[in-house]
Amino acid sequence: MTFKPKSEFLHVLMARGYLQDCTDLETLDDKLIEGVVPAYIGYDATAQSLHVGHLLNIMLLRWLQKTGHKPITLMGGGTTKVGDPSFRSDERPLLTPDQIDANITTIKGVFEKYLAYGDGPSDAIMRNNAEWLDNLNYLEFLRDIGRHFSVNRMLSFESVKSRLDRDQSLSFLEFNYMILQAYDFLELNRRYGCILQMGGSDQWGNIVNGIDLTRRVDGAEIFGLTTPLLTTSDGKKMGKSAGGAIWLNAKMLSPYEFWQFWRNTTDADVGRFLKLYTELPLDECERLGALGGSEVNAAKIILANEVTTLCHGVEAAAAAEATAREVFERGGIGGDLPTVTLGAGDIPEAGISIVQLFVKSGLSASGKEAKRLIAEGGARLDDTPVTEAGLVVGRDELAEPRKLSAGKKRHALVRLES
Repeated sequence: MTFKPKSEFLHVLMARGYLQDCTDLETLDDKLIEGVVPAYIGYDATAQSLHVGHLLNIMLLRWLQKTGHKPITLMGGGTTKVGDPSFRSDERPLLTPDQIDANITTIKGVFEKYLAYGDGPSDAIMRNNAEWLDNLNYLEFLRDIGRHFSVNRMLSFESVKSRLDRDQSLSFLEFNYMILQAYDFLELNRRYGCILQMGGSDQWGNIVNGIDLTRRVDGAEIFGLTTPLLTTSDGKKMGKSAGGAIWLNAKMLSPYEFWQFWRNTTDADVGRFLKLYTELPLDECERLGALGGSEVNAAKIILANEVTTLCHGVEAAAAAEATAREVFERGGIGGDLPTVTLGAGDIPEAGISIVQLFVKSGLSASGKEAKRLIAEGGARLDDTPVTEAGLVVGRDELAEPRKLSAGKKRHALVRLES
């Protein structure tokens, strides 16, 4: 018999495609009906911003709050010092405490776009696991917490097993990560009555560890829930583009580039992404997702506007759409295109090669890639095809912004600093 949730939160998750696994759906459903459920997702502060790969779980927290429950955004100020080894082929670079704190500050600004923080019953709170991890007594921790973990079982988790099967080193530092993450759940349950940890399906082993530890130590009834790991319909990892990660912080990726990422969604993904990344009614998501031919472009614009409005605000979404229309429909420059300003020292007196301009603009990752783009006919300067990789652009030619295009969908402006 198919499970039919009574709680609004689980109903939303199942209807919109957020749910992958849950440790006990029926009992969790009852808890969600009984009262406010505090739930958390953890985020390590390895960069200055979260990216689109995190957005599914941010939307999960948003729906949790919209349905009357309490989100806890747990920042890994402590665990970032160790690094999550899950499904990685090498050890993460270690950051200094100052770098970690700076990253947490900028990441908080992203969360504040999606969640309402405060002191109310369903207001979100942000906590940093450095509060309890930084001052742990190692011997006491081993005696009180470490004894509950079986090394045999830890080695069986896919995230660890896949690393060892490839004969890739797993440091003792990284091996401790799953114990520390499990301890987070115990602490959040004790301090804030948190009974649910959520995350991507790659975190299932870590989540189950936390549940087992909390039940063993305190006898508490707690739950785990995961979302699917998303790939696009053509098999690519969600959140990656030709230009790199799709950051949620406007200082790391312009709202126009963010908007354009969603506008470029593959036709087959439109309906699914509308359900997961917007708050449009389900019937509207299904209607838009069923459009075909040229009509699907209107659905992609709606998707781009809705997602960009949540992340950057309605004005940024409107400006991005206006720029796209100027660039694509009228062949103009568009005032909201990402702009790269070069200093005089960046350009030799004899001028700069078009290959280097594409690299400096971020439209090509390397000179080799830029040359290939030119050879394949995908490079344009002010909408004119670039046919020679040896083309040199003089300083005087960059006094006014020049538009570079890589294919039909990626554009940037480049100019000389005045």
